[in-house]
Amino acid sequence: MPTTNTSGRRKTAVARIYLSEGNGAVTVNGKDYKEYFPTLPLQYIVMQSTEVSGSAGKYDVKVNVVGGGIKGQAEAVRLAIAKAIVELDADKKPALRAKGLMTRDDRMVERKKPGRRKARRKFQFSKR
Repeated sequence: MPTTNTSGRRKTAVARIYLSEGNGAVTVNGKDYKEYFPTLPLQYIVMQSTEVSGSAGKYDVKVNVVGGGIKGQAEAVRLAIAKAIVELDADKKPALRAKGLMTRDDRMVERKKPGRRKARRKFQFSKR
């Protein structure tokens, strides 16, 4: 029975997944993914890799995810699942790559600069 573990990252969220053959159960931090990600768009993001590759319901996924917000965590899980599917079956890589699911989104929050209110926002200027 093939099994693999990979990690996915997005902003400051890191997801480590353990993928094995099964009936499609997805557990995130000890909870069902529908309980951990309560909204439908987030649930869609998590399951997008399995649906695009045509392997929905074929693998059980156990996820440990830390850091970031709930959307960043969902996207980190999506990347990790895509990487694990490709590790098991390399023929599915072109379909996942075409949908942009194999690329890590490296955009991060810009740091706050000294003498500014935020990263780029200046303090209000008063002429008088």
